[in-house]
This record gives sequence, structure tokens and C-alpha cells, in this order.
Amino acid sequence: MTGGPTAYSFDWSAVARGLPYLLEGAALTVLISAVAMVLALGVGLGLAALSQVPGRLPPRMVAAYVEVFRNTPLLIQIFIVYFGLPQLGLKLSPFLSGLSALVLYAAAYNAEIFRAGLEAVPKGQFEAARSTGLTELQALRYVIVPQAVRISFPALGNNLVSLVKNSSLVSTIGMVELMFVANDISFNNFRTFEIYGAAAVLYIVLVLALTRLLRLAEERLLPAP
Repeated sequence: MTGGPTAYSFDWSAVARGLPYLLEGAALTVLISAVAMVLALGVGLGLAALSQVPGRLPPRMVAAYVEVFRNTPLLIQIFIVYFGLPQLGLKLSPFLSGLSALVLYAAAYNAEIFRAGLEAVPKGQFEAARSTGLTELQALRYVIVPQAVRISFPALGNNLVSLVKNSSLVSTIGMVELMFVANDISFNNFRTFEIYGAAAVLYIVLVLALTRLLRLAEERLLPAP
């Protein structure tokens, strides 16, 4: 009879040796996530504003965009940008490809969040702003949009947290962020549990830090009564 399975022997020194590389990958994860967050917020707000334009075409265009990007996997979108666009004559680096896909994907969710926030602002607010002499653009900028942002902030925060975790998918196109580094190290030293465990801890630290920042920002935007 053969013996039972050999007990796994942990080697945490593998984490110590790989930690500098994991931290470098985490830094790139922070960079691409932060840039994608800012751009996705801007694009999402622009799409939400466009969805409020009178007429049928602009809202339908926004709705089509949202449906396409919300109902297809992010991984497919990354592959289309990185592998598909070069066939159309547009070749982007792994960083720009991953960033573009993350922005387009997150903006679709942000657009719906902002749209709901805009529609939640009482209609009388716009009329009151116009009655004070503000133009339509000024009323939107100084009265309607700030209120919509406050209403949308909790949902936007959840979407931003998801964006950090979704950034791990850009490792599939060769971007040397945290997940890519973890894969590379574990394939070389076969310490899968330790290396991926360390990567998971780093993701937890990043997400908890972002959650704390969002909570502080929310307290400033939405002070307790």
C-alpha cells in the first residue's frame, strides 16, 4: 500500500525573497487603478449627462454603450483592445490597453450610477437655480451635479473598490502588475500557496486603504445630520 499524501511544507522565506517584486507589482496596480478611477469617473459623468439630453438619439447611444460594456466580460474587452485593435491598425501597449479596457468597463457602471443620481435630484432644484439667473450649464455645474455626486457617492465607492480587484485581469496581456508578478514568482519557485497568499494580503491592504479614503471622503460629502 502506498502512503497517504505528503504534508505540505510551508516555506515563507519564498515570500520574503519575492516581496520586493510583489511590492513593485502592487505599485503598478495602484497606478493603473488610480488613473482608471479618475478617467472612469469623468467618462461616466459625461455619459450620464448625455443621457439627460432631450431627444432620442443621445440617451439611446448611452444606453447601448452601457449594455455592451456591462453585459460582456471585462476579460473579453481587454483581449479585444489588446489583440483585436492591432488588426484594425491601432496597437496599444499593455498598460494603455489594460487602462483603456478598465476605463470603458467602469465608466459604463459609473454612468448608470450618475444617471440615477441626476434623476434623484428634485426637478425644482433646476428651476430654482435658473430663477436666480444661472444659465442651464451653470445650474448643472453648481447645483445639480454636486447633489447628484453626493447621492451617488456610496455606489461609486463600491465600483471603485471593484476596479482595484478587476485590475488583476490586465496580467493576462503581460502587464507587470501584482497578479502578473505573483504568477511569475509562483511558476518559478512552485510556492503557490505562499506567493498567492501574499498577493491576496496585498490586495486586501490596497482595498482597505481605498475603503478608508472613500469613507473619509464620504464623511466630508455627506456629513452626519
